Amino acid sequence: MKKNFNPIGLGMLESEKLSKELNILLSDYSLLYQNVRGFHWNVKGDTFFELHVKFEELYNDLFLKIDEIAERILTLGFTPEHRFSHYAQSSTIAEVENTTDGREGLRFIVSSFQSIIIKQRDILALSNDMGDEGTNALMSDYIRTQEKLVWMYTAYLG
Repeated sequence: MKKNFNPIGLGMLESEKLSKELNILLSDYSLLYQNVRGFHWNVKGDTFFELHVKFEELYNDLFLKIDEIAERILTLGFTPEHRFSHYAQSSTIAEVENTTDGREGLRFIVSSFQSIIIKQRDILALSNDMGDEGTNALMSDYIRTQEKLVWMYTAYLG
């Protein structure tokens, strides 16, 4: 194995920087996940049936992405953060107080995805510069899917 490279052939310094950014993204996803769980549990009113299901679909998807991001950090040779205290400190996503208004929850989700998509574009640029196709593919897939979700949620909100 070449010195100054991780096991998948990427530079250690660049991989460390990328892993730090991925850990911030992991924090964002973890806070958003928990917020969406709260929206799912607490939604009430005339949108209950449709939004209860949509929130569940979203938090299940977020759960998978949390695992994928953590495994990508490990693949790069670093340790994914797992402490919720760290997530709360480093996340750009805020905790949401209990809300029963599904539309309010959707507005928060749209705002959160805006922050996350911007972060993922920054990570994509960094991983592209270092030739990290694995992270590129992950971020590109996430961005494409989330842009469509934002469009659909925004259309729902009118």
